[in-house]
Amino acid sequence: MSITLTTWSLEQTSPSDLRPSPVPEGGDITVTRAEVPSPEYSRYLYTAVGGDIRWNDRLPLTYKQWQEIVEKPGTETWVAYERGTPAGYVELAAQADGVVEIAYFGLIPAFRGRRIGGHLLSYGVARAWDLAGRWPGREETKRVWVHTCSLDGPHAMANYERRGFRLFDTKVEEAEESETPGPWPGAHA
Repeated sequence: MSITLTTWSLEQTSPSDLRPSPVPEGGDITVTRAEVPSPEYSRYLYTAVGGDIRWNDRLPLTYKQWQEIVEKPGTETWVAYERGTPAGYVELAAQADGVVEIAYFGLIPAFRGRRIGGHLLSYGVARAWDLAGRWPGREETKRVWVHTCSLDGPHAMANYERRGFRLFDTKVEEAEESETPGPWPGAHA
């Protein structure tokens, strides 16, 4: 079945663009870097967060391809935990010329709607502004960008805009609707 898919690309061009969200009240939320590159853990986060919103571009990747992604210099994964349980993640990918992409960002469905996403995104963007210049041969960060689409959660675009991102491109295309297994086949059925 064919669907109309809209993809929005957003950016920040200065660290002063970031409008951070406060830490959610009433929860024990921590954000920690996954310092040991783990293809298994990255794939778990990807399927747990993106299963119900049809993330599928990385599903066909081999173990070696996942390993190359998580071990690439300039790639960092930051995980939000609520009382020790993973709630969501942000994957940062430093690119050439001082650009950092928020490659993936989202929350596991049970943790959505609790203000954790605004806090995690704020944390990730602040880290992105500090990321590019830390790797040999990379310039200081000049731009942080992200894309979201019409399949993402209903609050995704508003969260990016509240954090200070500005729209710079919109693409509309026909795409084939696909199923994703989530953390296990049929998890979101």
